Amino acid sequence: MKAHVMRSAALAALGSALLAACGQDARPSGSETAAPAAAAVSIPDSLAPFGDGYPKAGDPCRRLGESAATSNWLDDSAVLVGCPTAESAAAVGGTEVAVVEGVRVISIPQGDANVGLPESGPASGPAGAPAGQPVADPAALPQAGSGYTATSILRCSFDGSEPTGTCNAGVKRNWEGQGKHLVEVIKPGGAKRAIFFKGTTPYGADSSQADGSAAWTLKHERRGDDTLITYGTERYVIPDALMLGG
Repeated sequence: MKAHVMRSAALAALGSALLAACGQDARPSGSETAAPAAAAVSIPDSLAPFGDGYPKAGDPCRRLGESAATSNWLDDSAVLVGCPTAESAAAVGGTEVAVVEGVRVISIPQGDANVGLPESGPASGPAGAPAGQPVADPAALPQAGSGYTATSILRCSFDGSEPTGTCNAGVKRNWEGQGKHLVEVIKPGGAKRAIFFKGTTPYGADSSQADGSAAWTLKHERRGDDTLITYGTERYVIPDALMLGG
Protein backbone atom coordinates (compact mmCIF):
# COMPACT_ATOMS: atom_id res chain seq x y z
CA MET A 1 0.00 0.00 0.00
CA LYS A 2 2.80 2.37 0.88
CA ALA A 3 4.58 1.60 -2.40
CA HIS A 4 1.36 2.32 -4.32
CA VAL A 5 1.06 5.75 -2.70
CA MET A 6 4.68 6.61 -3.55
CA ARG A 7 4.14 5.61 -7.21
CA SER A 8 1.03 7.82 -7.43
CA ALA A 9 2.93 10.83 -6.02
CA ALA A 10 5.76 10.31 -8.51
CA LEU A 11 3.33 10.15 -11.45
CA ALA A 12 1.61 13.34 -10.27
CA ALA A 13 4.94 15.17 -10.06
CA LEU A 14 5.88 13.98 -13.56
CA GLY A 15 2.52 15.21 -14.93
CA SER A 16 3.01 18.67 -13.39
CA ALA A 17 6.48 18.95 -14.96
CA LEU A 18 5.11 18.00 -18.41
CA LEU A 19 2.31 20.58 -18.14
CA ALA A 20 4.80 23.31 -17.20
CA ALA A 21 6.97 22.43 -20.18
CA CYS A 22 3.98 22.59 -22.53
CA GLY A 23 3.05 26.01 -21.15
CA GLN A 24 6.52 27.32 -21.93
CA ASP A 25 6.40 25.99 -25.50
CA ALA A 26 2.99 27.65 -26.05
CA ARG A 27 4.53 31.16 -26.12
CA PRO A 28 4.09 32.93 -29.50
CA SER A 29 6.91 32.14 -31.90
CA GLY A 30 9.49 34.90 -32.16
CA SER A 31 8.30 36.71 -29.03
CA GLU A 32 11.86 36.72 -27.70
CA THR A 33 13.16 38.68 -30.71
CA ALA A 34 10.23 41.05 -31.45
CA ALA A 35 11.66 44.57 -31.90
CA PRO A 36 9.84 47.61 -30.48
CA ALA A 37 8.21 49.98 -32.97
CA ALA A 38 10.56 52.71 -34.17
CA ALA A 39 9.93 56.09 -32.56
CA ALA A 40 8.68 58.82 -34.91
CA VAL A 41 11.24 61.45 -35.83
CA SER A 42 10.39 64.84 -34.35
CA ILE A 43 10.93 68.01 -36.38
CA PRO A 44 13.64 70.05 -34.59
CA ASP A 45 13.19 73.71 -33.69
CA SER A 46 16.22 74.51 -35.85
CA LEU A 47 13.96 74.02 -38.90
CA ALA A 48 11.41 76.53 -37.53
CA PRO A 49 8.34 74.27 -37.91
CA PHE A 50 4.93 75.86 -37.55
CA GLY A 51 1.28 74.93 -37.98
CA ASP A 52 -0.64 71.82 -36.94
CA GLY A 53 0.23 69.64 -39.92
CA TYR A 54 0.58 69.77 -43.70
CA PRO A 55 -1.38 69.74 -45.93
CA LYS A 56 -4.12 69.27 -43.29
CA ALA A 57 -4.16 69.70 -39.51
CA GLY A 58 -3.06 66.45 -37.87
CA ASP A 59 -0.89 65.31 -40.80
CA PRO A 60 2.71 64.31 -39.88
CA CYS A 61 4.48 66.89 -42.09
CA ARG A 62 4.72 70.56 -41.03
CA ARG A 63 5.49 73.85 -42.74
CA LEU A 64 9.00 75.21 -42.17
CA GLY A 65 9.76 78.87 -41.60
CA GLU A 66 12.87 80.98 -41.89
CA SER A 67 15.95 79.96 -39.88
CA ALA A 68 19.71 79.56 -40.37
CA ALA A 69 19.09 75.90 -41.23
CA THR A 70 16.40 76.56 -43.87
CA SER A 71 17.65 79.79 -45.47
CA ASN A 72 19.29 78.01 -48.42
CA TRP A 73 16.02 76.38 -49.47
CA LEU A 74 13.48 79.17 -48.91
CA ASP A 75 11.80 80.43 -52.05
CA ASP A 76 8.79 82.75 -52.26
CA SER A 77 7.48 80.66 -55.17
CA ALA A 78 7.46 77.44 -53.12
CA VAL A 79 6.35 76.03 -49.76
CA LEU A 80 9.01 74.42 -47.57
CA VAL A 81 7.83 71.36 -45.62
CA GLY A 82 9.46 68.98 -43.14
CA CYS A 83 8.33 65.32 -43.08
CA PRO A 84 9.33 62.74 -40.44
CA THR A 85 9.26 59.69 -42.76
CA ALA A 86 9.88 58.79 -46.38
CA GLU A 87 6.22 57.76 -46.70
CA SER A 88 4.86 61.09 -45.47
CA ALA A 89 7.31 62.95 -47.74
CA ALA A 90 6.14 60.97 -50.78
CA ALA A 91 2.51 61.80 -49.93
CA VAL A 92 3.01 65.58 -50.18
CA GLY A 93 5.02 65.48 -53.44
CA GLY A 94 7.54 68.20 -54.28
CA THR A 95 11.32 67.81 -54.32
CA GLU A 96 13.43 66.58 -51.43
CA VAL A 97 16.24 69.11 -50.96
CA ALA A 98 17.86 67.76 -47.79
CA VAL A 99 17.59 65.44 -44.81
CA VAL A 100 18.20 67.19 -41.48
CA GLU A 101 18.32 65.12 -38.28
CA GLY A 102 16.24 62.46 -40.00
CA VAL A 103 13.62 64.95 -41.28
CA ARG A 104 12.99 65.12 -45.03
CA VAL A 105 12.99 68.75 -46.18
CA ILE A 106 10.63 69.11 -49.15
CA SER A 107 10.21 72.09 -51.49
CA ILE A 108 6.74 72.23 -53.06
CA PRO A 109 6.05 74.76 -55.86
CA GLN A 110 3.12 77.05 -55.02
CA GLY A 111 1.12 75.65 -57.92
CA ASP A 112 1.28 72.20 -56.27
CA ALA A 113 0.86 73.36 -52.69
CA ASN A 114 -2.88 72.59 -52.63
CA VAL A 115 -2.37 68.85 -53.21
CA GLY A 116 -4.34 66.97 -50.56
CA LEU A 117 -6.34 70.01 -49.43
CA PRO A 118 -10.13 70.10 -49.63
CA GLU A 119 -11.77 72.12 -52.39
CA SER A 120 -12.17 75.06 -49.99
CA GLY A 121 -8.38 75.24 -49.52
CA PRO A 122 -6.26 78.22 -50.59
CA ALA A 123 -6.49 79.30 -54.21
CA SER A 124 -3.26 78.93 -56.14
CA GLY A 125 -3.97 81.73 -58.55
CA PRO A 126 -6.61 83.97 -60.08
CA ALA A 127 -8.34 81.32 -62.18
CA GLY A 128 -11.70 80.01 -61.04
CA ALA A 129 -12.89 82.89 -58.86
CA PRO A 130 -16.72 83.07 -58.74
CA ALA A 131 -18.46 85.82 -60.65
CA GLY A 132 -18.40 89.09 -58.74
CA GLN A 133 -15.32 88.20 -56.71
CA PRO A 134 -12.01 90.06 -57.23
CA VAL A 135 -9.39 88.38 -59.40
CA ALA A 136 -5.70 89.19 -58.94
CA ASP A 137 -3.43 89.82 -61.90
CA PRO A 138 -0.06 88.08 -61.30
CA ALA A 139 1.57 90.51 -63.70
CA ALA A 140 0.61 93.35 -61.36
CA LEU A 141 2.44 91.93 -58.33
CA PRO A 142 4.83 94.53 -56.88
CA GLN A 143 8.28 94.18 -58.40
CA ALA A 144 11.77 94.24 -56.88
CA GLY A 145 12.56 97.60 -55.34
CA SER A 146 9.01 98.07 -54.07
CA GLY A 147 10.19 97.67 -50.48
CA TYR A 148 8.43 94.35 -49.93
CA THR A 149 10.30 91.36 -48.57
CA ALA A 150 7.99 89.07 -50.53
CA THR A 151 4.79 89.23 -52.59
CA SER A 152 1.94 86.78 -52.97
CA ILE A 153 -1.66 86.27 -54.10
CA LEU A 154 -4.18 85.98 -51.26
CA ARG A 155 -7.83 84.98 -51.06
CA CYS A 156 -10.07 87.98 -50.40
CA SER A 157 -13.61 89.35 -50.58
CA PHE A 158 -15.16 92.78 -50.04
CA ASP A 159 -18.83 92.05 -49.40
CA GLY A 160 -18.52 90.10 -46.14
CA SER A 161 -18.75 86.75 -47.93
CA GLU A 162 -16.34 83.82 -47.77
CA PRO A 163 -13.10 85.04 -49.42
CA THR A 164 -13.01 83.11 -52.70
CA GLY A 165 -11.58 85.87 -54.90
CA THR A 166 -7.90 86.76 -55.10
CA CYS A 167 -5.85 89.88 -54.40
CA ASN A 168 -2.19 90.80 -54.84
CA ALA A 169 -0.32 91.46 -51.60
CA GLY A 170 3.15 92.25 -50.27
CA VAL A 171 4.83 91.89 -46.89
CA LYS A 172 7.51 93.94 -45.17
CA ARG A 173 8.99 91.58 -42.58
CA ASN A 174 10.39 93.01 -39.35
CA TRP A 175 8.97 96.32 -40.51
CA GLU A 176 8.61 97.76 -37.00
CA GLY A 177 11.16 95.83 -35.00
CA GLN A 178 11.98 92.15 -34.87
CA GLY A 179 8.90 89.99 -35.35
CA LYS A 180 6.54 92.81 -36.38
CA HIS A 181 5.38 92.68 -39.99
CA LEU A 182 3.31 94.82 -42.35
CA VAL A 183 1.07 93.13 -44.92
CA GLU A 184 -0.44 95.33 -47.63
CA VAL A 185 -3.29 93.98 -49.72
CA ILE A 186 -3.93 95.68 -53.05
CA LYS A 187 -7.70 96.05 -53.39
CA PRO A 188 -9.65 96.35 -56.67
CA GLY A 189 -8.98 99.80 -58.04
CA GLY A 190 -5.45 99.95 -56.60
CA ALA A 191 -6.12 101.12 -53.02
CA LYS A 192 -4.22 99.29 -50.29
CA ARG A 193 -5.25 97.87 -46.95
CA ALA A 194 -2.42 97.61 -44.40
CA ILE A 195 -2.65 94.91 -41.72
CA PHE A 196 -0.15 94.75 -38.86
CA PHE A 197 1.16 91.49 -37.40
CA LYS A 198 3.22 90.46 -34.41
CA GLY A 199 4.57 87.10 -35.47
CA THR A 200 1.56 85.50 -37.14
CA THR A 201 -1.04 87.30 -35.00
CA PRO A 202 -2.74 90.42 -36.42
CA TYR A 203 -3.12 93.33 -34.02
CA GLY A 204 -4.45 96.17 -36.18
CA ALA A 205 -5.12 97.69 -39.59
CA ASP A 206 -5.06 101.14 -41.12
CA SER A 207 -8.35 103.04 -41.30
CA SER A 208 -9.87 106.21 -42.70
CA GLN A 209 -13.10 108.18 -42.59
CA ALA A 210 -13.26 108.16 -46.40
CA ASP A 211 -14.05 104.46 -46.75
CA GLY A 212 -15.85 104.09 -43.43
CA SER A 213 -13.15 101.87 -41.94
CA ALA A 214 -12.56 104.27 -39.02
CA ALA A 215 -15.51 102.61 -37.28
CA TRP A 216 -14.46 99.03 -38.08
CA THR A 217 -13.02 96.50 -35.65
CA LEU A 218 -10.47 93.95 -36.81
CA LYS A 219 -11.34 90.33 -36.03
CA HIS A 220 -9.40 87.19 -36.83
CA GLU A 221 -9.58 83.42 -36.54
CA ARG A 222 -7.16 80.58 -37.21
CA ARG A 223 -7.66 78.18 -40.10
CA GLY A 224 -4.82 75.68 -39.97
CA ASP A 225 -1.69 77.54 -41.13
CA ASP A 226 -3.74 80.59 -42.21
CA THR A 227 -5.39 83.54 -40.48
CA LEU A 228 -8.82 84.73 -41.63
CA ILE A 229 -9.03 88.52 -41.22
CA THR A 230 -12.44 90.20 -41.00
CA TYR A 231 -12.32 93.99 -41.16
CA GLY A 232 -15.71 95.52 -41.78
CA THR A 233 -16.92 94.00 -45.06
CA GLU A 234 -13.37 93.08 -46.09
CA ARG A 235 -12.10 89.54 -45.52
CA TYR A 236 -8.60 88.22 -46.20
CA VAL A 237 -6.93 84.82 -45.78
CA ILE A 238 -3.27 85.34 -44.92
CA PRO A 239 -0.91 82.33 -44.66
CA ASP A 240 1.69 82.19 -41.89
CA ALA A 241 4.36 81.63 -44.54
CA LEU A 242 3.92 85.20 -45.79
CA MET A 243 5.31 86.47 -42.48
CA LEU A 244 7.67 83.60 -41.69
CA GLY A 245 9.00 82.82 -45.16
CA GLY A 246 8.96 79.45 -46.86
